[in-house]
Amino acid sequence: MNLWLTVAGMGAVTYGIRLSLLVFVSHTSLPAAARDALRFVMPAVLLAIILPAVLYVGDDKTIDLSPGNERLIAAVAAAAVAWATKNVWLTVGLGMCALWVLQWAT
Repeated sequence: MNLWLTVAGMGAVTYGIRLSLLVFVSHTSLPAAARDALRFVMPAVLLAIILPAVLYVGDDKTIDLSPGNERLIAAVAAAAVAWATKNVWLTVGLGMCALWVLQWAT
């Protein structure tokens, strides 16, 4: 029970910190440089999560840039869809379909 209270408390504090920035700081009061920098936070975080899963494959977790890496081919296809359509759901959907088809084909 004590562990769950600790986890819930940590979640509440983290949520409060993030919410305080949205509630107490208006968008116009941030300097232009901060607003420009914050635009790149989400893509950077997503890239940091996705890139290791795409590149480090196999049992030994080495970098695989070969054409046999299904994850890399599906990621390139998803990046092309994202660039062309600017639609998040279409990018995720077609990227996952490409990965499934490539894994099924090999």
